[in-house]
Amino acid sequence: MNNQTVENLHSAENDSNSSFYKNSTKSIISAIAYLIGVKKQIFENEYEPPMLDIYEKLDKNTNARIIRELCRLRSAIERNFGLINSKIQYEYKTLMTIPEYIPVDAIMYLSGEGISIIKSKNRILVDYIIDLNRIICDRINNCSSIFPIWINWDYIRDLFIMPNGLGISGTKVAAELYHQNKFSYPYQMYINWKPDNQGNILYNDKKFVSLLYKQHGDEFTDLSRVTDAGDGVKNNIYDFIAESAKIDLVVDCENSDPYKLIATLNNLDSEQIAKINKIILYNDIHASTAWKLFTSYSKNIEVEHIMTERVKETKSLVDIKLTTGVCKEFYKNDVDSFIIASSDSDYWGLIESLPDARFLVMLEWEKCGPDIKHALTSRGIYYCHIDDFCTGNSNDIKIAALINETKRYLADALKLNVDVMLDEVYKVTRVSMSEAECRQFYNKYIKPMHLVIADNGDVSIELRSR
Repeated sequence: MNNQTVENLHSAENDSNSSFYKNSTKSIISAIAYLIGVKKQIFENEYEPPMLDIYEKLDKNTNARIIRELCRLRSAIERNFGLINSKIQYEYKTLMTIPEYIPVDAIMYLSGEGISIIKSKNRILVDYIIDLNRIICDRINNCSSIFPIWINWDYIRDLFIMPNGLGISGTKVAAELYHQNKFSYPYQMYINWKPDNQGNILYNDKKFVSLLYKQHGDEFTDLSRVTDAGDGVKNNIYDFIAESAKIDLVVDCENSDPYKLIATLNNLDSEQIAKINKIILYNDIHASTAWKLFTSYSKNIEVEHIMTERVKETKSLVDIKLTTGVCKEFYKNDVDSFIIASSDSDYWGLIESLPDARFLVMLEWEKCGPDIKHALTSRGIYYCHIDDFCTGNSNDIKIAALINETKRYLADALKLNVDVMLDEVYKVTRVSMSEAECRQFYNKYIKPMHLVIADNGDVSIELRSR
């Protein structure tokens, strides 16, 4: 089977599951393809799934680059084991002198990072596989941060670990499985995988993640993480923006999800949405605290954050503020087009009151009934669901929001000053110590104290024991 045939096998155009796995993201499979050592030419080919921008990003990450070069070497040796072994045994070649089979640049890069692959002239070839397996096993966890927390890292890690790969028998079993099913492995690169005639498993994220979980007797159910809105939805948004003279994105923070909205922006073309004049957030004290972080994730679009005050605790004024704000933007600031992010049907009155303005509405499936959708359609106003955009790339703002709220909660719950505490400790114990002794006690027992979390979630502070 020639190289062209192999490329055709892996081509997205020839994938029999293309309809089932449509509208998927490709960020996960691009990272996997990079780490396992898939050639850069594949990333540069517009008809192949792996994305070049992710290749270029990861190529600057030392931990990722090390794993990539290790995997390139391992796959090259596995793929050409007999030929390489013959060169070493009968022609006294080394890995460095057979560039037709071995990526010598990988050996040179690893050497520059302090990882020595060539250690002895008299080694048998399988020893190199065992060494590579050991180094990969030791270093693969350094790449965990490349992947979002919603995907099971243990499943990803397992792809790189050859079963029983630190012994000759394990490498032999892996080699036999690989050579019997070489064209079932992604781009003929070795991974720990049970071949199952599934075509290109790196076709897109939806296919890969589903198969990955299946390989572990599990099921991946949250497909919104790897499913993106179709080109039709995106093109309608782009057309609306292009036909606008001046456009604002106005957000009802009470009736829109910050994580889904960020995911929507992240999945739209940066050049297209850069034409948005500004994003105006109409916020309420009872809305998600993540809106406070929105500016940092708005893709360089100006954000105006308006926090509405409540006159009556049970009554929000967000809808009134947003309505008057849109009218001001239209009549005073010459904004002719608005994208409204809200699932509240009350804004139909606003839309009707500004017949000369152009509107596009971003809503959520579960929060919006059929009546408002019918009204929008009958008026010729396009609407889309932000639920349809991939939520997998909103991970950063989710983590940031969780960390911020955790810090706030701890600050409110834990009011402790160590100096005041020690003054009280010395007082009630009536222990007399010199300044040097107090400093030593502090450094040895107080400074190393840490939180201990029990199985039931209770937290205690543990001091260093004697």
